[in-house]
Amino acid sequence: MATRERGAGPGGISPPGDAAATPGQAGDSGAEGTEGTDGAARAGGSLRLIARTFAENRAAVAGLVLIAAITLFCFVGPLLYPTNQVTVQLGIAKLPPSARYPLGTDPSGYNVLGRLMLGGQSSLELGFAVSIATTVLGTLYGAIAGLAGGVVDAAMMRVIDTLLAVPALVLLLILVNIFTPNLWVIILLLTFLSWLAIARLVRGEVLTLRTREFVQAARMMGAGRRRIVLRHLVPNAIGVIVVNATFTVADAILTLSALSFLGLGLPPPQADWGGMLSNGLNYLFDGYWWLVYPPAIILIVTVVAFNLVGDAIRDSLDVRLQRP
Repeated sequence: MATRERGAGPGGISPPGDAAATPGQAGDSGAEGTEGTDGAARAGGSLRLIARTFAENRAAVAGLVLIAAITLFCFVGPLLYPTNQVTVQLGIAKLPPSARYPLGTDPSGYNVLGRLMLGGQSSLELGFAVSIATTVLGTLYGAIAGLAGGVVDAAMMRVIDTLLAVPALVLLLILVNIFTPNLWVIILLLTFLSWLAIARLVRGEVLTLRTREFVQAARMMGAGRRRIVLRHLVPNAIGVIVVNATFTVADAILTLSALSFLGLGLPPPQADWGGMLSNGLNYLFDGYWWLVYPPAIILIVTVVAFNLVGDAIRDSLDVRLQRP
């Protein structure tokens, strides 16, 4: 079957004057193809350089392995080691670690090892949910403010300054007392208080990017603000966004732990590491160490792991620290 050439008329016959491409046209097409290939090659090379810089950071790799291990422990562990985390069993309350109960039991008779898994599910789900929601909301808000500029930018930033003037923990305690705390309510409240920082960071990045040549060229070609934000500004600010999102996971887990420590966390039978730590401290001086140390250790390790990964991503995206 004959293939119709580009620009050919019906029957594959080229219209007059277009039978063959001129040398200049052929050269332009070749240049565009070469430029596209070179651009893809440069992008691939940059990604490989970033990945190599990240992999050379042993602390970052260790943090990534720890995050993977803790995630498997929390979500796959209950499938391999099922426990009863709903029914109170006072007959086996506060038992020390043994072969049957590797980390003992708590004052309600719950298996502490199974409790750690259940609490980890709540902590990680909240951390990732708050990070995603915060990143999306803050990124769009900051990008729109930075691109708009002028009165719109000033008004949007005054909203952020007003919210930042209120102590976050005090406001959070007030809101938690107003609304009945559960996992989704706490996610919404933490998102409401956490998107301000990423919005300011993205807005600062957009202010430096909006005067760049590629943004001006997109405007001259008729691109709308939505396309400029989503296709040009946000991808070029991805480094700041990813680093902040990683730190937000750790901050959200710590904030949930702080609320639970103050008795304003998730209601039973839900659990989280902060609530376990708060309950265990009441029995620490009676010798029930297994009620305090396991949740404290896994909480510290999780937060440190996310911070290590966040630091490594920031260093990997910093061209001054990359080695060709």
